Amino acid sequence: MLAFLKDHPFAVEAYFESSLVLTFAVPKEQLQNLIPECLQLDTFQNKWAFVAVAMVQTKELRPKGFPKFMGNDFFLIGYRVFVRYMNNAGKNLRGLYILKSETDKMKMEFFGNIFTHYNYTTTDIKQVEQQNTKEISSKKSKFKITIDKTEEQISLPEHSLFADWKEARRFAGPLPFTFTYNKETKEVLIIEGVRQNWTPNPVKVIDYNFDFLNTLKLENPVLANAFIIKNIPYYWKKGKIEKWK
Repeated sequence: MLAFLKDHPFAVEAYFESSLVLTFAVPKEQLQNLIPECLQLDTFQNKWAFVAVAMVQTKELRPKGFPKFMGNDFFLIGYRVFVRYMNNAGKNLRGLYILKSETDKMKMEFFGNIFTHYNYTTTDIKQVEQQNTKEISSKKSKFKITIDKTEEQISLPEHSLFADWKEARRFAGPLPFTFTYNKETKEVLIIEGVRQNWTPNPVKVIDYNFDFLNTLKLENPVLANAFIIKNIPYYWKKGKIEKWK
């Protein structure tokens, strides 16, 4: 397969029925070795860095401009680190570096791995909604999260390092950019996401466990915030490549 196809050669659009993101804080030293040399950690108080788990129910995902009936519906899970990149024009871009991507459909794994560097794997996803709670889980990927659907006045997670939700919202994904790096050619691939009416709403997390986070050997990651957005049109621009200086 031609390598350039992985560089997001065309814009992609989708409808986000929901996007649930949990962001965990750890001392920045714990994440430094997980990101490439061209990126810097996006930190809080120059001490804390962040890794997020995003669970997104997408609808009608397709090349931008294609009719909706040609789109596909997928559940996507992404594990990513909050980072910054100084581009060749001198702009400091906030974005994400992806550690792992999963989906509930083989079709998404197949095409996702042709047209991106995100290394998708397919897993099972089970969603159970009850009157007051929603549970998302996977036996294969060994994760489970339960959220409260009823609370209107939601407090920050118990050990969050943020003072309030306004401060926490600065670290609510997805951020404007996603970055991929080719170490051999020292090329950075920049993918920009575009959204409208993006208002993340706080969520109360009752319980969670993510086996992938355990494999990173992080010491005492702290749940810093949890947000959900619903019913948002979204698209990703064609990828841009530049040499890292």
